[in-house]
Amino acid sequence: MRKLVIFNFTTLNGYFAGPGGDLTWHRHGEEESKFASESVGQGGVLLFGRITYEHMASYWPTPQAIQQAPAVAEGMNKAEKIVFSRTLKKAGWQNTRIINGDLAGAVKQLKETPGKDMCVLGSGSIITQLADAGLIDEYQFMVDPVALGDGAPTFKGLQRKLDLKLVSARTFRSGVVLLSYQPL
Repeated sequence: MRKLVIFNFTTLNGYFAGPGGDLTWHRHGEEESKFASESVGQGGVLLFGRITYEHMASYWPTPQAIQQAPAVAEGMNKAEKIVFSRTLKKAGWQNTRIINGDLAGAVKQLKETPGKDMCVLGSGSIITQLADAGLIDEYQFMVDPVALGDGAPTFKGLQRKLDLKLVSARTFRSGVVLLSYQPL
């Protein structure tokens, strides 16, 4: 069975994005860039909601991304990508397919078929729905030492309690901490 991991940046007070989707608060230094290069090189399937997909698709295929973060851009562009959307009709980013319909049912089916592990990047509402359905095998959070007065909470609308155990922690020189949890 394939593993489903979520990976998200978050503030100390649980926001994965600031007002208007702002991500400028995230500290992304040399160490974090090396970690991103290593992670994307593992070759899993990337899962997105429409908003995160459109954000990523507008950056990673560009010459600017390829120049600034060549290894990450290469990994992101080559990766198999699935975007969950009821409104998106066409995906222009290479290696992308769209699934519209029952998110939890589609992910459950994907997990039961042979293939590479999957990772949800960003996509707060997708994470909440998959957490409620009990389909996430690991939660990875890059916690920035910053608090915001408002933003998009990571688990907005969560219908059930998540009991998690810490399986690893890594501290970066920037003060960012990577925390990995698994469900109990």
